[in-house]
Amino acid sequence: MSSTPHPGIHPDDEAAILDSIERWLAREVRPVADKLEHDDIYPIQLVEQMKDLGLFGATISPEYGGLGLPAKTYTRIVSLIAETWMSLTGIFNSHIMMATVVEKFGTEAQKHYWLPKFCSGEIRGGLGLTEADAGTDLQAIRTRATRTDRGTYIVNGTKTWISNGIEGGAVALLVKTDPDAQPRHKGMTMLIAPKVDPDTGRRYEGFRTGKKLEKMGYKGIDSAELIFEDYELDAERHLVGGIEGKGFHMAVGGLELGRINIAARAVGIARRALKESVAYAQTRKTFGKPIGEHQAIQLKLGEMATKVRAAELLVQDAAGAYDRGERCDMEAGMAKYFASETGVEVTLEAMRIFGGYGYSKEYPIERLYRDAPLMCIGEGTNEMQRIIIAKQMIARHPV
Repeated sequence: MSSTPHPGIHPDDEAAILDSIERWLAREVRPVADKLEHDDIYPIQLVEQMKDLGLFGATISPEYGGLGLPAKTYTRIVSLIAETWMSLTGIFNSHIMMATVVEKFGTEAQKHYWLPKFCSGEIRGGLGLTEADAGTDLQAIRTRATRTDRGTYIVNGTKTWISNGIEGGAVALLVKTDPDAQPRHKGMTMLIAPKVDPDTGRRYEGFRTGKKLEKMGYKGIDSAELIFEDYELDAERHLVGGIEGKGFHMAVGGLELGRINIAARAVGIARRALKESVAYAQTRKTFGKPIGEHQAIQLKLGEMATKVRAAELLVQDAAGAYDRGERCDMEAGMAKYFASETGVEVTLEAMRIFGGYGYSKEYPIERLYRDAPLMCIGEGTNEMQRIIIAKQMIARHPV
């Protein structure tokens, strides 16, 4: 999926942004991350600070109040934050995917109405794609939107595993407007679905939040069920692009950046595990010397370091293709697949290096180990990524 190339950012400006993020992480996030994560507490104060940092409009054009950052800079920010606490990256990335759908595909009126509210964090949200029987196979969704003669849509259905579902205020909602369409994707449409009317403050009766889903990792951020029962929306403001039948195309367009982001998160997780392991290997002693002097540990560190660096480069490769406006589903799939598998492998090796301490909440390794597997699942399974990569290799290199 191609788009307009990004003009880029001056290296000094990027360095200044990353420095401000690093100082915020050291001052505000590191002292509280472990407790908030272990207690599964939504980080209200940190979210307010993320608004001030501009993270909710990081990649959105300054025309609408965003920072307009290229994907390369954005992924570096994501990796940096994920090193300290990966859950925070989900709070703003899921939201940015919603905003990206509007910026890429919305009408001019929709962009000017919704994007300033999204960039400021006044309205935060995510993507409403997944259902109980429709994850990677998005065309299997059942949530239905029926057009009325009043120029509105009536929505009925349930979404699940929606990031920011409880604390957020809106979702880019994928629905079926023509369940009988063939091929199936032509019957799918995207709506911007808020919980509250931004103009009147009136809460929509037909939109309610179900249970908060308990997770092994990725704590602090809410993942929830969303339930729609005769939920009615005005088509002009809420039908993205003003066109039915383009929802699948829009969802896939948002997922390109989402998969690059997932890869960047995995890099952050793996990089933190590597840093912790290198430090621990120099201070922990066995048989009269630091464990880093034992060949068995050196072999682990050598492989970990190489895979982390390779994952970093794949993420930058995919982000570069995205910034150039090129189709990058293969590059995003490669980065997401390799980086997420690396995250799982490196955190497991880190736990082995730390031994019993790696299994303890006293050190960050057990948290990194719990967070890493989600990267293999989120934004499309790694099994699907390999299929996408193979299909694109064949399509790009015909015999």
